[in-house]
Amino acid sequence: MQNFNSDVEAVDALAQSYKNLKSEIGKVIVGQDEVVKAVIISLFSNGHSLLVGVPGLAKTLLVSTIAEVLDLEFKRIQFTPDLMPSDITGSEILDEDRHFRFNKGPLFANIVLADEINRTPPKTQAALLEAMQERSVTVSGVRHPLSMPFFVLATQNPIEQEGTYPLPEAQLDRFMFNIPLDYPSYEEEIRVVKGTTTIQNYELKHVLTDMDILGFQQLIRKIPIADNVLEYAVSLATKTRPGTDRATQMVNDYISWGAGPRASQYLVLGAKCHAAIQGKYSPDIEDVQAIAKYVLRHRIVRNYKAEAEGINEEKVIESLF
Repeated sequence: MQNFNSDVEAVDALAQSYKNLKSEIGKVIVGQDEVVKAVIISLFSNGHSLLVGVPGLAKTLLVSTIAEVLDLEFKRIQFTPDLMPSDITGSEILDEDRHFRFNKGPLFANIVLADEINRTPPKTQAALLEAMQERSVTVSGVRHPLSMPFFVLATQNPIEQEGTYPLPEAQLDRFMFNIPLDYPSYEEEIRVVKGTTTIQNYELKHVLTDMDILGFQQLIRKIPIADNVLEYAVSLATKTRPGTDRATQMVNDYISWGAGPRASQYLVLGAKCHAAIQGKYSPDIEDVQAIAKYVLRHRIVRNYKAEAEGINEEKVIESLF
């Protein structure tokens, strides 16, 4: 990463890099601005993301485009019911000299797309989640560190739930963001169809290197945050816990389980990054609110009353503002 004279200069460079990233990604991905922004924020914050959307919304294309623009090694793993942990971590093989040699699996990349993560049994999900948490894999008792930066983007299809293994809450908590993808607008879909049914070759420029990303991840943590903004972020997370003295009436009525302390940490990190990519040197309450839904959506569990009355997580989170 290039040397900056001050952190202020580094934040300006981060904001400019974000603009360059968006314009390069925009050559291939039509619309989805909020999704692209959320993915980049989680990447600069050193967190992982879960993309939830129906098939055909360009989830895989989005991830491979981001990997190409960032000049990072990208691997895609299609999760299936017969996938074993060794299929993703790698395994020991006996070579021609009769020595055991570790053969690296697809997890040894900078950006890993875990496609349809809920289609694979808990054993394989656990192997992926260990890698996400520890940034390493253990095979035959030997620990193998993963290449940095390491970033997992998992996708989930919300429609079909037959034959799936839903991620338990403790595992969902490992994801910094839960990012929903929606259908494109009518105008956007016309642009998508025009662009994909003719011959078009896009020349994507590499905007950042792996060292730049690691440098920006350090920078995000150095950004100062005012006490009132930090307290606001922590109070947002604590308000989601039913039966506690800070819980709101709506939380007590509709939520059976609230967000843990990891939510508070990610709200602060995400707000710092959200401020930085817009050229601000310190986050404010608006920055916390801008990323709160992505952080809290998968960390609160609705009760039967909420499901019966059609109250979704978004409504509950908005009530906390």
